[in-house]
Amino acid sequence: MLKPWSWRPGRSVAECSGDPAAALADAAQAGHPLVFRGLAADWPLVGQGRTGPRQAFDHLLQFDTGKGAKTMLGAAALGGRFFYADDMLGYNFAVQTVGLAQVCAQILALVEQPDPPAVYAGSNPVDTYLPGFAAANRLTLPIPDAAARVWVGNASHVAPHFDISENIAVVALGRRRVVLFPPHQTANLYVGPLDVTIAGQPVSMVDIRAPDLERYPRYAEAMEHAVVAELEAGDAIYMPSLWWHCIEALDPANILVNYWYNAPANSSPFAALVHAMLAVRDLPPPEKAAWAHWFDHFVFAPDAADAAAHLPPHARGVSGPPGAGRAEGVRAFVMRALGAG
Repeated sequence: MLKPWSWRPGRSVAECSGDPAAALADAAQAGHPLVFRGLAADWPLVGQGRTGPRQAFDHLLQFDTGKGAKTMLGAAALGGRFFYADDMLGYNFAVQTVGLAQVCAQILALVEQPDPPAVYAGSNPVDTYLPGFAAANRLTLPIPDAAARVWVGNASHVAPHFDISENIAVVALGRRRVVLFPPHQTANLYVGPLDVTIAGQPVSMVDIRAPDLERYPRYAEAMEHAVVAELEAGDAIYMPSLWWHCIEALDPANILVNYWYNAPANSSPFAALVHAMLAVRDLPPPEKAAWAHWFDHFVFAPDAADAAAHLPPHARGVSGPPGAGRAEGVRAFVMRALGAG
């Protein structure tokens, strides 16, 4: 059983009140999360879940290829929180690769237990694991480049983390609580290791359910900016890129379907950040301050894309306008620079 909260966000995520497609465009333009009530209420999966979790799993597994899925298993004593081990040399859970049918059977076998171990198989592309599922359960939002992924588990959660892409998450079975923090609160979230992560992206080291403000005092400021969404089956939420979020599965059996889209087209901003830590962060303060002007002029300023506009087009090179040729030129330049280093 998930332990009770010692803190809850006081503000709720805004909800869509008109045309979903237009509302999504507005939310993306503003860079704010948005809840869509009942967006997937007519999905066959959601309908089967109203009868019970077994019926929902039966619908899911009719598309199952039998391919093994990475499954996280945590002891009951962890309270459903998948995280690092106390010594930070590993994790507090085990990982097995088993078929989704076995995962679902294990979840159903634990439904009546008051304090079960945590079971979680996440980020499984439906085209690989459940071909035909997406055609039977269609998302009605205009994100054509997005591929569905399915997440199956019992009551559990992962620490707050972020996605590089924009994200639509649909609750298909059970209830979910989503707590979000805007990107400008990153410094107050006490980011864990960048290169050794739990499930891909760095996480906050703070236990969101019981924040230790003596150890992490700046988190009190992050708490002031947090927003929360309580979601039922059929509801969906839009989460902008780089918004921190903790998605908590509240019921003994849960299914979530998500869609990542609009990933950076040319390269990884996160990799650029890490390389900047090597190349820039530890320079003497005057040099670092000077490089800050370069970064602002060529990267962060509103008119950064025009930084080379005074040059003839053929001479703009890596600082020219976006395009396939420029992207390849930048990659080649960076590879030469890294090789020389």
